[in-house]
Amino acid sequence: MIFQRALRRELASSAGATFTVLFTIIVTWTLISILGKAAGGKVASSDVLALIGFAALNYLPTVLILTSFISVLMAVTRSYRDSEMVVWFASGQSLTKWIWPVLSFGLPIIVLTGVLAFYATPWSKQMSAEYVERFAKREDLQKVSPGQFKESSSTNRIFFVEGNAGQTASVQNVFVNQVDERGTSVVVAKEGVIETAPNGYRYLVLKNGRRYQGTPGQADFQTMEFDSYSMRVAQQVQDLDPKREVNAIPTLELMALPTNSARGELLWRISLPITCLILMLLAIPMGFVNPRAGSSTNLIIALLIFFTYNNTVKMLEASVRKGKFSFDMAWWPLHLLAAITVLAMFAWRLHVNHRWHPRALLAGLRRKGGAR
Repeated sequence: MIFQRALRRELASSAGATFTVLFTIIVTWTLISILGKAAGGKVASSDVLALIGFAALNYLPTVLILTSFISVLMAVTRSYRDSEMVVWFASGQSLTKWIWPVLSFGLPIIVLTGVLAFYATPWSKQMSAEYVERFAKREDLQKVSPGQFKESSSTNRIFFVEGNAGQTASVQNVFVNQVDERGTSVVVAKEGVIETAPNGYRYLVLKNGRRYQGTPGQADFQTMEFDSYSMRVAQQVQDLDPKREVNAIPTLELMALPTNSARGELLWRISLPITCLILMLLAIPMGFVNPRAGSSTNLIIALLIFFTYNNTVKMLEASVRKGKFSFDMAWWPLHLLAAITVLAMFAWRLHVNHRWHPRALLAGLRRKGGAR
């Protein structure tokens, strides 16, 4: 009991530190990516924090799997490095005694990974898609940020404002470059107000401005001043139920779909908690290290195993999506092979560690004495 409590504390401490590092890296990378999209006008600046949260929730299952794998590996490796495992084996204990404390520590992580994979991750992807879709269907001027050029939805106008557009109906110091059948025109005005006509169309009414039509220096170049100038604003239907990607469909609905894409996505979701369980068990026999050698080699090998396992699952998912493999024959062979590998590594380590058993040591001493 004392050993199990101490091991769980060590695993929890190691998992906390590992998760903090990995999650910080993921959030930082996501922040850079989404800020780049916001700067490019692809998402609203006000939605950045929400989109970061949805993206972090999407990556959380993978982070938890890697966290559990590394934390168990580091705990076992430290025991070998500090020669605690020598005492453990010499006292007649087996490596299999580590399985139950590791499972009791990892079971909540496995359950959480499953909940995230089957429920939270599809919801986060759906919400992220809705935020992006909502911004894409906003009116042209509502997409414009102060000091930033923005192309209209119809791609024939470029807007620039110095005042804050946001959700308000009024903008200040407006610049509009428009290309139509009459050529290129430039309109500048001190103020613009969005108004709705009786027929339902919305117009940008520019006040106290000037309009330039044609090419400067040519005979057809025109210039005019105006007190009020109306320009129709492109308006899209606010359909906030976009066509969902298969990775954003809830699991219960996904199971009812007969398509290959749905089966491939289901394979990926099922694989996440299974991968978490197998890698935690694999870390126990894999944690062996020579006390006189460094322990970084185990960590490098662990990362290679994790990415190989993860990428192989992705390859199987892609094969099912393309119809190359059936779901029934694709979701289990890899995990069965991994489970057999875990059993083989346990058998190998138990055979190697058998020499530390007191009876084995005594038999060895007797053989040496008889030889003399």
